[in-house]
Amino acid sequence: MTPIPEKVNVPWFLPTHGESRYLGTAIGARNVDLAYLKQVAQAADALGYYGVLLPTGRSCEDSWVVASALAPLTEKLRFLIAVRPGLLSPTLAARMTATLDRLSNGRVLVNVVTGGDPIENKDDGLHQSHAERYEVTEEFLNVYKAVLRGERVNFQGKHFDIEDGRLLFATHQRPHPPLYFGGSSGVGQQVAVRTIDKYLTWGEPPEDIARKIAEVRALAEAEGREVFFGIRLHAIVRETAKEAWKAADELIQYVDDATIAAAQKVFERMDSVGQSRMNRLHGGRRDKLEVSPNLWAGVGLVRGGAGTALVGDPDQVKARMEEYRELGIDTFILSGYPHLEEAYRFGELVLPHLPLNRPVKPRDASINTGPFGETIAGDHRPTLKVSQS
Repeated sequence: MTPIPEKVNVPWFLPTHGESRYLGTAIGARNVDLAYLKQVAQAADALGYYGVLLPTGRSCEDSWVVASALAPLTEKLRFLIAVRPGLLSPTLAARMTATLDRLSNGRVLVNVVTGGDPIENKDDGLHQSHAERYEVTEEFLNVYKAVLRGERVNFQGKHFDIEDGRLLFATHQRPHPPLYFGGSSGVGQQVAVRTIDKYLTWGEPPEDIARKIAEVRALAEAEGREVFFGIRLHAIVRETAKEAWKAADELIQYVDDATIAAAQKVFERMDSVGQSRMNRLHGGRRDKLEVSPNLWAGVGLVRGGAGTALVGDPDQVKARMEEYRELGIDTFILSGYPHLEEAYRFGELVLPHLPLNRPVKPRDASINTGPFGETIAGDHRPTLKVSQS
């Protein structure tokens, strides 16, 4: 029987690849600079999100540099940062990880990204096949983890040759920061269960997630290991379901058929099984986007990676998250457009009502505008319920 997590963590997302009010267009776009990223990070920190995921790739600002800039500007927020096997040596990556983990007082989470776009991989000098990239990943992680644990490593493999690999300055978190990993292919799952702590999946209908969790858990048990599970989703939550679905429609209102076709052509070149599963949910069509109750695939028409959103009122979104938790999901990595506003919407409407590992503290009632709203006519405070005239 699948154990049901009692508590969950909910990280948010930093849009280091760009930001807009509408998908697939420059309409409503905003400049993603340090000032804006600081706003999103500090909002997530104040609202009580567990951390933030930073994307990786040539379309993004570098996740390590951004996290290093934002760590001193936040207090409790953790940073889920990408490590790219094959682009870094495992010992250099270990030093980078340990340094930022110490300087942030243990607020580093590590996202192991093998890379699923052969064209972009070649841009970075990676020419291995899909299976070979996972060979690189497993060798990398074996060295990386050992060095982070404080071991002196001598390793000679197919892809790495390490002599006396070691750290002089240990990590803050022991034995090392938690490792997250997403890979839907068979070889990806095999590497995951042998090496990492948290297996991530993109948002699919609950029955598909249940099968994937069962597969990965069985593989982990065969290795004598326990793996935990997280899911990556967008969220469109409003006070009413009607408002939420209206917001979903508005998000893609400027996406035309040519834009969808161009995006799907890029996705087709990828050898990522996870991306293929995302594509199958909508098939490039906009007429059947609710693929499961309150699960909307509209984002995936033009966005790679996570392409589904939970859409609904607070009770509906919470209920769908509860379904995933009952399947074994203990981490929900969420985002929404624009990320600053949606961080507040979800953070105020849903987050305080979830069984969080770190419960959200009630807002301080002593602030000037709370708890009863803006002063009326500069003279008196409103009541909780406005009287009807």
